[in-house]
Amino acid sequence: MGLLDDKKLLITGVLTDASLAFGVAKLAQEEGAEIVLTGAGRGMRLTQRTARKLPTEPDVLELDVTDADQVAAVKADIEQRWGRLDGALHAIGFAPEVCLGDDFMAATWDDVQVAMEISAYSLKTIAEIAVPLMPDGGSVVGLDFDATVAWPAYNWMGVAKAALESTNRYLARAHGSAGIRFNLVAAGPIRTIAAKSIPAFARFEDTWDGKAPLGWDVNDSSAVARACVAMMSDWFPMTTGSMVHVDGGYHAVGA
Repeated sequence: MGLLDDKKLLITGVLTDASLAFGVAKLAQEEGAEIVLTGAGRGMRLTQRTARKLPTEPDVLELDVTDADQVAAVKADIEQRWGRLDGALHAIGFAPEVCLGDDFMAATWDDVQVAMEISAYSLKTIAEIAVPLMPDGGSVVGLDFDATVAWPAYNWMGVAKAALESTNRYLARAHGSAGIRFNLVAAGPIRTIAAKSIPAFARFEDTWDGKAPLGWDVNDSSAVARACVAMMSDWFPMTTGSMVHVDGGYHAVGA
């Protein structure tokens, strides 16, 4: 038996097989789940190609989280397809280039609001899809990069991640009575397409392994996938509003 036998899951954020979300999708299938993926815009074809690399090729639904019609269409598709949803992975984030780098003051509100809507408010958007389809409870898990400190060059994406963390807590509070859990997995740095957009990512690569008590491999996302799958299983029935660190322990130590 698998941890996710008979579970129906919505997985966002798969672009390539290096994506953190791909590792979650693959392990979820191996643990017995049935999944659908989402893609958006120019990345849709890339998601469709990557879906073929999974053990069982899933359908890919179009979901731009800023498009209300697409949000409604995904909800309707899942309702017709399965009649319910047991879990969802939020792996959505974007910030204009000016929001990252050496100059925190360079971004305008027009830039920042894009980062906030796509990277933080979108967790509420995923909840709009998932919550009505979870009459018997369920689990929404989001991928995070710990925003309790200020990182080099992360700038407004760090602010957006802080908003994501707060949104997670409020969603947990709002939907706990329905048995729906909201949790985040704060991953250490992994070489993904998203990571390449961070100007200071090399600094994380150079120091993380040596500082993390358990060490860290920027090419191995398997521990992150295991944590996400565990959180979407029935093994964490009383955990919600939490941020689980999967970073080799880096967050726990000082200089």
